[in-house]
Order: sequence, then C-alpha cells, then structure tokens
Amino acid sequence: MDPTTLLAILEDRGYRLTGPRRRVAEVVVGKADGFTAEELCSALPNVGRATVYRTLKLLVDATIICKLAMPDGEPRYTPSHAGYHHHHAVCVDCGAIQEFRDSTVERVVKAIGSDLEGQIVGHRIEFFIQCGKCGGRVS
Repeated sequence: MDPTTLLAILEDRGYRLTGPRRRVAEVVVGKADGFTAEELCSALPNVGRATVYRTLKLLVDATIICKLAMPDGEPRYTPSHAGYHHHHAVCVDCGAIQEFRDSTVERVVKAIGSDLEGQIVGHRIEFFIQCGKCGGRVS
C-alpha cells in the first residue's frame, strides 16, 4: 500500500490529514517487516509520541496494520497484506513477521466454537518462532 492510499482510507473515515499524520503514514508503508511504536518514534523525531500512538491506533482500527501481542509485552505492528482473516508467525530474535492462513487452524477454531456456550466473535493466533535467518530450521 502506498501512503496516498493509506491516507485516503483515513480521510474516508473522517480523520484529518495533518502533516505529522502524513509522516507517520509514509514511514509505516515503508516497513516491510514488523516494527514497534518506539522504533517509529525514533524514526520520526519531529513527530510527537502521542501522535504516533494515536495514528497507530487509527491504522489498526482501519485494518491497515495488525497489532501483535509479543511475549515481552511490547506490541509489534505489521502492514496487513493479506486482505482477509489471517494469523502471524513472529521471530523472537529479529521480530520478522510472517502472515499465514491455514484451513486446519480455522477448523480447530470452529470446533472449539461448537463446544462453547455463546458465539466466537473474534480470535488471534500468533506463533512465536526462530526464523530461518536467525538459525531456526526451515523445512
């Protein structure tokens, strides 16, 4: 996604396109792998921290980026490339994020849902891995 498209989505949702918000959008679309809010703040020293965090929340709400809960408690963000419901595998060493969709996972979720009283309205599944670049076994 390019910055213009990202900003158009935010504008369509009624958000103002301020200069700092534009700079956040430009950096976010340039991130191929995952990033933290702190990394974004460091890359944008002239943009206020509150603006960075608010813009990240808007982008998550618009499903432009995904927010992943990490074992250390600091969330990582990644552009949402899939365009459909998907899950993530995150390298615990370098933070690289892979998106995937697997019918087996979806069948397990459906089976769990049939055992619950009530209806599943959402779920997140993240696998924490050591990627091939960091020494993990690649099949």
